[in-house]
Amino acid sequence: MVKRYQIIDNTVVETGEGQQGQIIVYINPDEAEKKHLLEDYKLDEHTLNSTLDPDEISRLEFEPDHVAMIFKRPKNYSSKDHFLFKVASMGVFLFKDRLIVLLNDDIQLFTGKLFTRVTSLLDVALRLVGRTIYHFMEHLKVINMITDSLEQKINTAMENKYLLNLFTLEKSLVYYLAAINSNSMLIEKIKNCAAKLGMTPENLELIDDITIESKQCARQAEIYSSILASLMDARASIVSNNINVLMKTLNIITIGIMMPTLVVSIFSMNVEIPLNERSPIYFWIIMCLAITSVLIFLFLWKRKSDRHSQSRS
Repeated sequence: MVKRYQIIDNTVVETGEGQQGQIIVYINPDEAEKKHLLEDYKLDEHTLNSTLDPDEISRLEFEPDHVAMIFKRPKNYSSKDHFLFKVASMGVFLFKDRLIVLLNDDIQLFTGKLFTRVTSLLDVALRLVGRTIYHFMEHLKVINMITDSLEQKINTAMENKYLLNLFTLEKSLVYYLAAINSNSMLIEKIKNCAAKLGMTPENLELIDDITIESKQCARQAEIYSSILASLMDARASIVSNNINVLMKTLNIITIGIMMPTLVVSIFSMNVEIPLNERSPIYFWIIMCLAITSVLIFLFLWKRKSDRHSQSRS
């Protein structure tokens, strides 16, 4: 799938069908489109394949007639991912009169305040890098909201489902932090190659802003990851404690039922007993003994619990 855009009045606008554009976006290109890119635009085959590889690291390469940038971006989340936020790669190839963008899935690229004052193709490329930083920050806010919701559920739940969801979110944060740090290295290299890229003072100011945002995003991801990792043991302890409380309650109920059962079983044995089974109060004597055994058990359990509480205080 191919989309074409043009810079009109400092804004990136999509062109109509059949019209040429300065900016060409290839979305999950097929073999024919890849062949067109390799033969007509002389893109390096390895760089082209790396652009579509989600495990590729961010980097900057200078070719004879263009500049290649590969950087990481957060992949759109869906319910099928089961709380796993994934990372994808994105490639930007900057020519003198053209900008080619390659990515795996269709996303909104040139929207928002960041693309309101575009001056050149280099400016568009830099703003695409900056947009990934904002995209990461938006996903981090969503992860934080999901984490708060799962923590509240874990406090009352006794199953492992919500705890496993937290583990998945922690794994996502590790991937995000690695991707953000990889992008930070790319931004630093772009800044060091400012003269070679022919940056204007406005471009340098923009890359400085992107550098600051990238550092803040990395710090935020690191904080969220550290907090989530430190809370995992506490959350696991809460689940274990809930199970212990449930087992304690079940044990009390089980023993409480066993006591009267033991009394009735003794009087039901086929042996001599000290009571006359023909007596009209025979049944009620056994029932009173059964109830008394339960009361004695509850009294002893309550006394033991009170002593335990006093020793802890």
